[in-house]
Amino acid sequence: MTNQKPSDLTTAAGQPWADNQHSQTAGNRGPVLLQDYDLLEKLAHFDRERIPERVVHAKGAGAKGVFELENDMSQYTKADLFNGVGKQTPVILRFSQVAGEKGYPDTVRDVRGFALKFYTQAGNYDIVGNNTPVFFVNDPLKFPDFIHSQKRDPKTNRRTQNMQWDFWAHSPESLHQVTYLMGDRGLPASYRTMNGYGSHTFKWVNQDNQQFWVKYHFISDQGVKNMTAKAAEKAMVQNVDYLQDDLYDAIQKQNYPSWTLYVQIIPYEEGLHYRWDIFDVTKVVSHHDYPLIKVGKLTLNENPTNNFTDIEEAAMSPANLVPGIEVSPDKLLQGRLFSYKDAQRYRLGANFEDLPVNKPVVPVHNYERDGFMKADNQGDEVNYEPNSRRGPQEVPDAAITPDQVTGTTGACPYHYQVDYTTQAGDLYRLMTPAEQDRLIATIRDGLGQVTLPGVKELEIKQFYGADPSYGTRVAEALGMDIEAILKS
Repeated sequence: MTNQKPSDLTTAAGQPWADNQHSQTAGNRGPVLLQDYDLLEKLAHFDRERIPERVVHAKGAGAKGVFELENDMSQYTKADLFNGVGKQTPVILRFSQVAGEKGYPDTVRDVRGFALKFYTQAGNYDIVGNNTPVFFVNDPLKFPDFIHSQKRDPKTNRRTQNMQWDFWAHSPESLHQVTYLMGDRGLPASYRTMNGYGSHTFKWVNQDNQQFWVKYHFISDQGVKNMTAKAAEKAMVQNVDYLQDDLYDAIQKQNYPSWTLYVQIIPYEEGLHYRWDIFDVTKVVSHHDYPLIKVGKLTLNENPTNNFTDIEEAAMSPANLVPGIEVSPDKLLQGRLFSYKDAQRYRLGANFEDLPVNKPVVPVHNYERDGFMKADNQGDEVNYEPNSRRGPQEVPDAAITPDQVTGTTGACPYHYQVDYTTQAGDLYRLMTPAEQDRLIATIRDGLGQVTLPGVKELEIKQFYGADPSYGTRVAEALGMDIEAILKS
């Protein structure tokens, strides 16, 4: 117990609040008076307490922490946070589910978001990835359709196996990610025991303007641990916030989870001619060809002070880059550069980057002004350029390094090594027999519910293309004739 005097109750405008238990009424029985400003303001604010939830990754949890650099990477990048052994950069990390709404159980089989904001001395840098190194689609034009297929049927308002398998079966590029999702990684035992990946290929540039392609791997120091479907179902019944609470409780007990950041560095020209298209996010780059290089350690050591302001209002975007880190020609990444910040402007307002959790640790000076909820409008500083008033000036050192482009314009598919089965087969063959058994059982339970004609056959053909045993076992599990399917 504390003897500290409680704070005075006030309105949002700071006026003292006399009675928070009773509305102003005309006599004991009422009716309520319109003049009761405190009542009207309290109800009006309550009516607006729920901001629009994220279209994707709505259900999530997170924490604050620090990233410590353990290996100087200045030979590859001039990015401040990766230069100088021992440098510490504050971070916030949000974990999430892709498909479910805010109230959805967080142990349902799904890809998990791994969205990280570094508060660097050169501005905010975000890595917005997942717990898998690949994704379902590689063109941003297909992303809304993919998400629609994972959400609710517009007629029944139910999530259905029909919708998601229909999309996957007609999108062969999804096969690699589907194999991850239907495997053990689709049910992580906790946020603390799953890896995180940047997924896309990015570009690093050093002080000499040498360019390298890079892929990020955050490897859990707790080890990778997953749930069985039975355990996940039990956890779901016991607690819809099972993963959130596990993370919070671990940090509260000072059992701080950590991840070691590794990167794959791919020389610029080599990357352009690698045996796989390194800009196709449905593909991985072999660790044998480009081994992991240790960079540093990410530790989560502080729970949110307030979950809404620290986690719900957090707005990550792959467009948040710092000098020394640039984008690649990855088409899905290019689409995300626009879509993420645009979604935050709809969800949080035009000035979402003024919110404390999104505000950089360095001063902001630009020519943007006004809009709803503008907290820091930069005083009387000039708001146009060019000007004669010594307004903010460009920083030439922050210019991106050029890439050479060729070809004709048009709606172009990926044409370089269009092969969506080989790497999915490699993943299947990396699994132990027990993992393969669980994979087949999971696909049986999901794909087996599909009633749309031709979808099962189309998906089984893709599994067979990845590995004949893979396709054959799925067909057998569904009671279907693999030979007849292959001939159809």
